[in-house]
Amino acid sequence: MALSTLDAVSALVVIDLQQGLARLPTLDPITEVATRSGELARLFRAKGQPVFLVNAVSSPRPRGRTALGMPSPQPPEWSELLPELDPQPSDVRITKAQWGAFTGTGLDTYLRRLDVTQLVLAGVATSLGVESTARQAYELDYNLAFVTDAMTDFRAESQANSLQRIFPMLGELGTCEEAAKLLPQHP
Repeated sequence: MALSTLDAVSALVVIDLQQGLARLPTLDPITEVATRSGELARLFRAKGQPVFLVNAVSSPRPRGRTALGMPSPQPPEWSELLPELDPQPSDVRITKAQWGAFTGTGLDTYLRRLDVTQLVLAGVATSLGVESTARQAYELDYNLAFVTDAMTDFRAESQANSLQRIFPMLGELGTCEEAAKLLPQHP
C-alpha cells in the first residue's frame, strides 16, 4: 500500500547503519542508504519529530544450530553509526543484540513516553533488522511506514520478499521524498 499519511507523532527509526555492516556487499551501497536516512533524520528533527538511531552489537550465538553467525566479539568501531546519519544529542540511541530493535532495549517504553503512534523505518538489512523490528512494532500496535529508498539488503530475493509480501501486510511503503511531504510538524 502506498504511503498516504503520517501520524501527528511519528518517529524515524533507523536500523543498523553502522561501520561493520557498511563493509559488506549490499544491493545498494549502505553509505548511500545512510545519506538518504541522514537527510530524512534532519527533516524529522526540523519538524520536532523524534529520531531513533539503532545499532547492533555482536552477541553470543543463539542456542541451536543456525546458518547465520557472526564472530564475536567485534572490534569497537564495528557498531559505530555511520557519519552520514549526523547523530544529534536529541536523537535516542538504541543498542540491540538481536535482529529486532525492541527485544531487550526499552524501545517501546521510549516511544510510548513520547506518545509516538507511528514508526517510519529505514536501514539494513531489509529482511533482517528492519523486518524483525517491523513485525515487533506491528504486534505492539504501532502504525508503520517503510522508506523503501532508505533501506537495502544483502540479497535481492530477500529484499523483494520483504517489500512485496511482508511490508504491505504491516504498513505503507513510500520513498524519502513521499515521507518528507507527509511529515507533520510536531504538535
